[in-house]
Amino acid sequence: MTAELTEEEMRRALFGAEQAPAPQVQIPDPMAHIPDVVIVPPAPAVATRKKKSSGAFTPRVRVTLQVGNELEGATQPYVHEVDTLSMLQAEQEAVKVARKKYRYVEVESVTLM
Repeated sequence: MTAELTEEEMRRALFGAEQAPAPQVQIPDPMAHIPDVVIVPPAPAVATRKKKSSGAFTPRVRVTLQVGNELEGATQPYVHEVDTLSMLQAEQEAVKVARKKYRYVEVESVTLM
């Protein structure tokens, strides 16, 4: 084996035989196949009210008050229903509503329904 290699032989040994350049592959234009499409914006949503589901449990509290406009005069029962679980909040709301019409308000009972 000869110790002296030509430059061409060294190149072939290191990099392999010369290869022809890769053939050019044409990639089709992806936009050419898309038909003309008109994009329509979505119609504005009509405001709808949410309906309460009939099967859902709604916590309710019934507050019974004795109300009147005279200090020690005749009183009449007044029933107020509130959608809450808090008995204190229900009582305060019932008294607030009753005070708009009556001068004297006394809480009789607060019950869960």
